[in-house]
Amino acid sequence: MLETGGKGKGALLLGTQGFAFDDWVGPFYPPGTAKSAFLEQYSRHFRTVEIDSTFYGSPRANVVQGWRERTPDSFRFAAKFPRLITHDKKLEGAEGDAAAFVGTIQALDDKLGPLTLQFAYDFTPDQFKRLESFLTSLPRGPRYAVELRNRGWLKPELGEMLSNLGVALVLQDLFYMPKLDWITTDFTVIRWLGRRSDIQKFDRIQIDRSKELTRWADRVRRFLEEGVDVYGYFNNHFAGHSPASVKQFLEILGGEEAGDRK
Repeated sequence: MLETGGKGKGALLLGTQGFAFDDWVGPFYPPGTAKSAFLEQYSRHFRTVEIDSTFYGSPRANVVQGWRERTPDSFRFAAKFPRLITHDKKLEGAEGDAAAFVGTIQALDDKLGPLTLQFAYDFTPDQFKRLESFLTSLPRGPRYAVELRNRGWLKPELGEMLSNLGVALVLQDLFYMPKLDWITTDFTVIRWLGRRSDIQKFDRIQIDRSKELTRWADRVRRFLEEGVDVYGYFNNHFAGHSPASVKQFLEILGGEEAGDRK
């Protein structure tokens, strides 16, 4: 495990965006590890993962049940809403699709972490009322987060709306978006993304991100001291090998816990 004890009041859960990468066999997974064993191996190191595959379609119930059965009790799964909802329909008439997705993913029960609505650049601020109405219609229970990739959204009324609904704004490390510290509820989601064109293989750190991580560490410590739960997920494109990015960030934090302390 990469986790050690921490002093913050909030819970810190750090992991990666996805776990099924062949390039990790050797550098992270033991040589010869079968794909069917990736999740079990992953959960020996981290207590959370962001499932990327749900973006491409709602998972089958037996797949969700398998995720739950193959991981320790303290493990947490974050997931993205299907792109059918966020990109194709842009929320219009997608309430039923969302309810079906949430209903399926809730089979994770107490292993369910935040569910993120990730939008493309063309989801523009003129859709404010549609977003507000859609968030209001979501099934109660899960923690929800919104990731917006158009700067035009980043105005006080967005923060007020998300705060009123108890929804987190995803804090991104993405080259064309500002690195924010907005907290709109009792938890936050941080996604370290990088630029896809910078990285071709995912077997080692290839870009030094220590300066960026040091700045993020200052924010995360403050969030934890304020009682905010922090879910953080690294993409391979951020520095080249996301498991190593998690380890590096923990070292910069000074040994903060990467598990759920609650």
